[in-house]
Amino acid sequence: MIKIDKVLFTGKTHTTVNQAPSGSDHGTVNLELSASDVGREQVYAAVDPHPTAEQLFAGAWSACYITAIGLVAAQKRITLPADLSVDIEVDLGQTGNAWLLEARFEIRMPGVAQDVAEKLAHMAHEICPYSKATRGNIDVAVNVTTS
Repeated sequence: MIKIDKVLFTGKTHTTVNQAPSGSDHGTVNLELSASDVGREQVYAAVDPHPTAEQLFAGAWSACYITAIGLVAAQKRITLPADLSVDIEVDLGQTGNAWLLEARFEIRMPGVAQDVAEKLAHMAHEICPYSKATRGNIDVAVNVTTS
């Protein structure tokens, strides 16, 4: 797999589980909007800044992935902590003339045994459609913390 030599932009997300009932089939998405352009600052006149493709991709992936963790935990009858969170950073970069993506996952499961948390994280990657779609296509690093 080709590794990125030069990171040009990073989209970041922080995903938690909403414990409050939403009153609908789907929860809401809160996006803190920002924009970046590779190598230059952008000025917006009468236009709201928008999320980048990397931020949207990371957000969709993290929402799917945290749901997959919940499904796997339910199957294994493991209670997840209320403060479970997933942070994903998706880098856009280059190696030579090739444009590439890479991702870093930071999964926090406070109070869950480290080996159990790592197994849940791995199993979630096996069933998450975004993880399946990117497997073997982009470099993905995963870190699981339980404290």
